[in-house]
Amino acid sequence: MPGIDKLPIEETLEDSPQTRSLLGVFEEDAAAISRYISQLYQAMHRIYDAQNELSAATHLTSKLLKEYEKQRFPLGGDDEVMNSTLQQFAKVIDELSSCHAVLSTQLADAMMFPITQFKERDLKEILTLKEVFQISSNDHDTAITRYSRLSKKRENEKVKYEVTEDVYTSRKKQHQTMMHYFCALNTLQYKKKIAMLEPLLGYMQAQISFFKMGSENLSEQLEEFLTNIGTSVQDVRREMDHDVETMQQTIGDLEAASDPLYLPDPDPTKFPVQRHLTRKAGYLNARNKTGLVSSSWDRQFYFTQGGNLMSQARGDVAGGLVMDIDNCSVMAVDCEDRRYCFQITSFDGKKSSILQAESRKDYEEWICTINNISKQIYLSENPEEIAARVNQSALEAVTPSPSFQQRHESMRPAVQARPPTTRTSSTGSLGSDSASLSALSLDSLVAPDTPIQFDIISPVSEDQPGQAKSSGQAGRRTNPFGESGGTKSETEDSILHQLFIVRFLGSMEVKSDESPDVVYETMRQILAARAIHNIFRMTESHLLVTCDCLKLIDPQTQVTRLRFPLPNVVLYATHQENKRLFGFVLRTSAGRADSRPTSVCYIFESNNEGEKICDSVGLAKQIAFHAELDRRTSEKQKEMDRVKEKQQKELSKQKQIEKDLEEQSRLIAASSRSNQSSGEGQFVVLSSSQSEDSDLGEEGKKKRESEA
Repeated sequence: MPGIDKLPIEETLEDSPQTRSLLGVFEEDAAAISRYISQLYQAMHRIYDAQNELSAATHLTSKLLKEYEKQRFPLGGDDEVMNSTLQQFAKVIDELSSCHAVLSTQLADAMMFPITQFKERDLKEILTLKEVFQISSNDHDTAITRYSRLSKKRENEKVKYEVTEDVYTSRKKQHQTMMHYFCALNTLQYKKKIAMLEPLLGYMQAQISFFKMGSENLSEQLEEFLTNIGTSVQDVRREMDHDVETMQQTIGDLEAASDPLYLPDPDPTKFPVQRHLTRKAGYLNARNKTGLVSSSWDRQFYFTQGGNLMSQARGDVAGGLVMDIDNCSVMAVDCEDRRYCFQITSFDGKKSSILQAESRKDYEEWICTINNISKQIYLSENPEEIAARVNQSALEAVTPSPSFQQRHESMRPAVQARPPTTRTSSTGSLGSDSASLSALSLDSLVAPDTPIQFDIISPVSEDQPGQAKSSGQAGRRTNPFGESGGTKSETEDSILHQLFIVRFLGSMEVKSDESPDVVYETMRQILAARAIHNIFRMTESHLLVTCDCLKLIDPQTQVTRLRFPLPNVVLYATHQENKRLFGFVLRTSAGRADSRPTSVCYIFESNNEGEKICDSVGLAKQIAFHAELDRRTSEKQKEMDRVKEKQQKELSKQKQIEKDLEEQSRLIAASSRSNQSSGEGQFVVLSSSQSEDSDLGEEGKKKRESEA
């Protein structure tokens, strides 16, 4: 190659200063090459490491995209379009991962191997030869110096021989080492160009091969797919921008409207007290006694639900019952260390709670609301109008505590005046436009696009699965204590009557009814949906367990809300950790146009009696099973008795026919022995025949009457 500088190997024996000076230049050049190649090696090694990391990251990305459909997200995890799109991306990225793996292998072979060989072999060889050359040059200089000091007066042949031999050996070694060193330095001028060009060539060839593979994999179909995905992304982005703009506008409006409410005790002239409320929710401080004279205050979220006062701590999924506030008494109390306090006492006086509101407005509204609920205004047709008419002073509101019988009698007019349309239903549709409820979809347990029923629909307004609706049965009162009126209860003959207090949480259609996991998963989905949509209202009922059905009875009116035939209850279970939660699966053929059986899971909350309820249902099913076996045995025995009786009748009939035939033969024989020629004899025979016929007619008539 032209332009390559070389060291003169022919002048190595002479070892002139010019040669040594030129050698120094080559050594400096070798040192500079070594430093530069080290930096280039580090840069190329970073490329190689980055490519390996990119290949591994691409493979991991493809793996995670494939596992997306197995994930269970609380929100938005059952989108088939999203699943198929991500699977397509996973397939393409997996192919790209293979291409990146091939590129990593090519970079290792074509880029890293040449520069590593040059760095580890050729440059280290130069350093080794340099050290050997320095040693041999020093040895030669020492030998020449020793040879020059030989004495000319008295020569020692032995010493002279040794010195001469030493000079010979050291000079030969220096000459040979210097020639090899010069040769290596001259070769380095070629190798330094190869060491830089060959890795770059391999790098570019590997990249070209990679892009060719990518071009083959990224076909026109994939380009169309990417175009569609890009369009979808732009649509989602536009929708997001619109929603963000709307939310920002809402935030601005709320900030402007809520500015006066930031004060803990707003001006009552600007925000008047609403005394006609029958629902109230908000944070209150509850007093808890910690000793004889000491107490502590806990802040919790309280809300009314029908005739109940509920509380829920921050982080809890559902609220718990604090007190039944039907016919309770509520009054303002004076606490030494707190203001805005009021006390609620249950109708029997056994339970009371002292609560503190944050402001005077909340304080008066809570008292008015609880007082309105206590008077059962919420059961009327227009509760707010009636409460506004009452509009009594909240601070002086103290309701009496009547007996249970008086309380039961006082409920009847309000309940009779209550229209069927006052009971509402809160539903959430899975797979609908709401993105939050799409997370409740279950792949293998719950049917897709099924609604969640958060409240009980009265049978007088809507047919329920598994219960026959009739004009005479709808709205009929049921007394679980056996004190019904003139009409006989359909469960009066049942040997099992167990009553439990339950609160209905929700129901939803499920795919399977073979494993308790269906009940557990339905519980989780319904509780999550209630938390997402801030649904705190629960319908309290009495669950009556008998040997033929389960009944949900209104505790106020004793009207049967729902009836579940016991044979249709195919699965029941209690929550594994929270024993208050239990549920059962009802299988019914109603509810579908194609008459295929459907399964609906109902979830309830009890007062720590979930296991007792499940045991009662299991006992009822066992009793019903044995009763069914006894019934079938009895029917079989009756059928055998009927067959036997029929056989006896046939045998009696046959004997009577044989007896009649014998009697007829005897009469014929007797008549033949009489006077056959006279007319009188003929008359006798005829009379006898007529008499016989009349006798046979009477007997036949008796036979027909007995058979009838």
